[in-house]
Formats: sequence, structure tokens, C-alpha cells
Amino acid sequence: MIIVGIDYSLSSPCVCICDSKNFGFSKCKFYYLTETRKYDVDFDNIHGDLHEDYYSNEQRYFNIAKWAMSKIPEDAKVYMEGYSMGSTGLVFNIAENAGLLKHFLFRRCYDYTIVPPTVIKKFATGKGNANKQLLQDVFEENTGYNIKKKLGLSDKQWNPSSDIIDSYFICKYGYEQELKNVKLA
Repeated sequence: MIIVGIDYSLSSPCVCICDSKNFGFSKCKFYYLTETRKYDVDFDNIHGDLHEDYYSNEQRYFNIAKWAMSKIPEDAKVYMEGYSMGSTGLVFNIAENAGLLKHFLFRRCYDYTIVPPTVIKKFATGKGNANKQLLQDVFEENTGYNIKKKLGLSDKQWNPSSDIIDSYFICKYGYEQELKNVKLA
């Protein structure tokens, strides 16, 4: 069973892939995009890539979706975080970006599920309105891995660590949902 958790965004999308019968941080592979050369890294099970150059929003969305699709194994079950009801700013750009990935997933006949951010936060922390710090604390408690320290981020910096953490919990949520589905069958 291959489960993919996607925290999708314009600046720092992250894909977490677990191809194991037992879910765990060390059994996951993480891929993210960044605009900062310093975070174009490859260590442990974490792989960062720089965004491709783009000359229009449409090309930017295409580049990000193409990158994400290149990471997703063919027979994977994909779980993707949905839109936040409190989003502000470039909400139409965010929707167009995510819509293109959904279209690519649809065209390739992937089985994918959209999960609201509040569901992921509640699953991870017990609180549907958890902030990034609480998610990080729970991630470190569950995995023993200090992602911010590994990436050399300050306390006030959140990307790409929060994207890795979010994709991890989305993937873990998907894994547990798939286990429930197997038990029900």
C-alpha cells in the first residue's frame, strides 16, 4: 500500500510518500519545492528542489503540478489537504494551482481524497485549530526528529519545515484511513 500525503502550495509544496506496511517517519520520503537555494537539500529521507523559472502564473502552476506528479508512484492512494476557509490573499491563484494538480491526478486515474486542514490538525494534535508550533511539537514528539534544526531554520521561520510536517500528518491520516477501509472490506 503506497500512501501519498500532499501539502500543496505556490511557494513550498511538499509530497510525503510512505510505501510500507508499517507507517513511520523513517519509512517516508519527503519531497518539497523551495525558492531558497539554502533549502535545496538532500539528507536522510528529505529532498528539496528549487522551483523552475516561470514567466506567467500558468507556467508556474504547470511547473509545480508537473513536479508533484513526477514524485507520485503510479499505484498510490493520494491524500491532499483541502483549502482553508480562512485563506486570504491570493486565494484564486491558490485554487488555480491546486485545480491543475487535481486535473492531472484525474487524467491519470489516481484515487485521491481531499481532506480539510481542520481534520488533519485535529487528527495530529486533537485540536482542529492547532497552530504551526503545536503541529511541530507533536511531530517532534511522535518522530524524535527536529526538522527545523536539521534545516537550520530559526524559531520564526516555518517553510519548508511546516510543509514537511503537514505532508507527514496528511500521509499518516491517509494511511490510517486506508487501514480502516481494509478492515471494513
